[in-house]
Amino acid sequence: MEEIVLIILGLIIGSFLNVVIYRLPVKKSIVTPRSYCPRCQTKIKFYDNIPVISFLILRGKCRKCGSGISVQYPLVEIFTAFSFWFSYRQFGVSPLYAAFAIVFISILIALALIDLKHMILPDELTLGGGGVFLIFSFFHPEIGVADAFITAFGSAMIFVGFYFFYLKVRKIEGLGFGDVKMMILLGAFLGIKKMVIALLLASISGLVVGVFIIIVKKKNLKLALPFGTFLSLGGYISLFWGRPILMFLQSIY
Repeated sequence: MEEIVLIILGLIIGSFLNVVIYRLPVKKSIVTPRSYCPRCQTKIKFYDNIPVISFLILRGKCRKCGSGISVQYPLVEIFTAFSFWFSYRQFGVSPLYAAFAIVFISILIALALIDLKHMILPDELTLGGGGVFLIFSFFHPEIGVADAFITAFGSAMIFVGFYFFYLKVRKIEGLGFGDVKMMILLGAFLGIKKMVIALLLASISGLVVGVFIIIVKKKNLKLALPFGTFLSLGGYISLFWGRPILMFLQSIY
């Protein structure tokens, strides 16, 4: 029964995350007005705003003007619901940790898509989330308070160093300050061990995508990538499998 409730809750929160992803980067309220079609501005009726089901019934089109609805909406809802369920399966023995893992994942999903679309990482999510998880570190069952604070601010300072290195040596912004602030969010919840794996996965995935785009799309080496998206991916994977991955890497060496 708990799992069914979490899946339904995940679908609802996923729908809300779509609102956050759409409105927060353009400084619109995420509370009012209620959802509307971006093209014809018609407010969406409650029965047309049921997660996933309404998209399928409407066949991915606005009931009023017929314009297409992005497949992002049902995908975010489904992925969020799956993540809520999986968090419960993984961390259910510690309900408080599972609840904060769900909050962490929700923030990562929003940041990943916002950075992908707009190349920004809103402070409301990075610093706001970081503050929440630094407070939670006093109750965190896996890492201590010192680990959370040192990892959060230590990794942020390392990224500040990278920022000024790129600016000084290559005369470009290799990283944005949004990435620096995101380090606080990730470090505060993951701790040093999982944070190392998150950064490793983010760097590898970013490198692979960057090389692919340079080769296939004929871009130059100054290609700008939404690194926050890759950090979100790395953080998500590390949350669930960071320790086994670290143990595997240690066994190799």
